[in-house]
Amino acid sequence: MLRQGIRREHVLPVIAFCIVSDVLLIEAAVMGVGVALDRWPALVPVARWAGGLFVIGYGLTAAWRAWRGGGRLEVGSGGPVSARRALLTVAALTWLNPHLYVDIMMLGTVANGHSSVGRWWFYAGLIVASVTWFAGLGYAAGRLSRWFTRPRAWRLLDAGVAVAMVSLGTGLILTA
Repeated sequence: MLRQGIRREHVLPVIAFCIVSDVLLIEAAVMGVGVALDRWPALVPVARWAGGLFVIGYGLTAAWRAWRGGGRLEVGSGGPVSARRALLTVAALTWLNPHLYVDIMMLGTVANGHSSVGRWWFYAGLIVASVTWFAGLGYAAGRLSRWFTRPRAWRLLDAGVAVAMVSLGTGLILTA
């Protein structure tokens, strides 16, 4: 997404693919985890703790990257890529990424920590966040290209992610 946005190539199809994938994956997680939690209500506190600890762990990983530093974006000097190649690449990075499935399960767990109606409001919020994130990332990337070539930018981004994730995970655990 960043690479295509920085190059200003096939940004809209890549954004659309990511949004549709997110909608499908998040809906499956909310429905699937929801069914399990409806059938076995004793899993709710376990799911909250597991989801909270996972999010805190993710936040601590981001904090470690922020502390250690060293990341930067390298776009490369290759020629333009076809829309087909860009979409196949984003499809592989999306659907073949095992970490994605852990993230989606965590989101399903968090969503189902709310009432049966509340999980669908949470789902709607996730969709709005997904559309905002992918559209913003895709179209802002061109303007941010010089900034993301600096390691300090990645450290600041990781620090922000760390604070957000640890806060979210802590809040999830405290509601258990």
